[in-house]
Amino acid sequence: MTDLAKIPVTVITGFLGAGKTTLIRHLMQNPQGKRLAILVNEFGTVGVDGDILKSCADDNCPVENIVELANGCICCTVADDFIPTIEALMALPMRPDHIIIETSGLALPKPLLKAFDWPAIRSKITVDGVIALADAEAVAAGRFAPDVAAVDAQRLADDSIDHETPLSEVFEDQIACADIVLMSKADLAGEAGLAAARAIIIAEQPRPTPILAMSEGIIDPALILGLNAKAEDDLAARPSHHDGHDDHEHDDFDTVVIDLPEIAEIEVLVAAIQRLAAEQNILRVKGYVAVTGKPMRLLVQAVGARVRHQFDRPWGALPRKGQLVVIAEHDHIDLAAIRAVLGA
Repeated sequence: MTDLAKIPVTVITGFLGAGKTTLIRHLMQNPQGKRLAILVNEFGTVGVDGDILKSCADDNCPVENIVELANGCICCTVADDFIPTIEALMALPMRPDHIIIETSGLALPKPLLKAFDWPAIRSKITVDGVIALADAEAVAAGRFAPDVAAVDAQRLADDSIDHETPLSEVFEDQIACADIVLMSKADLAGEAGLAAARAIIIAEQPRPTPILAMSEGIIDPALILGLNAKAEDDLAARPSHHDGHDDHEHDDFDTVVIDLPEIAEIEVLVAAIQRLAAEQNILRVKGYVAVTGKPMRLLVQAVGARVRHQFDRPWGALPRKGQLVVIAEHDHIDLAAIRAVLGA
């Protein structure tokens, strides 16, 4: 790449737990000869996703090429965080061939695309494409809205009531902005679930774009990298609920970090997380936990009541301190109740 060539940037967006980090790990392991840089925008102060990706660092994507921003949505902190970070990546001794941005699960992608029009970086980078991940099983079940039946009932009873919920708006904005939609966790959804999810996604697309099924984050990188979409020049074709607004807020969502002592039984923690989803409408839980008698830390990832866990690395000299990030709509965050359920 010459110094005059623009660095392509792929924006990977998608709702909470859709599999963005898993996809990026796959891309890191299959870089197609490209030197990658990764920018991870977490919602919350515990960099779980960034930590996972740093554990996969190699010569094609060294640790110094993986940057975390946890000070809020990057589309809301452009001047303070996003622009300086992009400039720092471009100033690395070995300039990356391709930058991948993992947005937070609550991010609206279009405001981020507008940031690429800033004079400081416009001549140096271009948006190669926007990839939206949609959890096929969750989309088919309508779980991007907290209670679809109740919302529809309100709309039918009173046309003046806005039937859109924050979750549905996030989902729709991500689909509308995408150049490709990946239906993740296809193996869990099954053929009927995939068909239902595809129909929902098509209904939200403002223009025809490819919809591909994917399991475990595995897809041919050639399908999603090198699109040359120049999305920053194509904003009009990517409508948003927030068009016409100067900015957007994430006040509809909240995040808390729960410190946990060592646990004795993993099954008890899983049951507690499932209880949070059922009783307190918790959307997402992720983090690390220490298990008594186990030298390795337990990585926990939950979307609603679906909980995954695995031992990922030794604690080593680090304190055996568990931390879980808990995300929900603002009105559903009750810190004392969450701590009580988790035994914090």
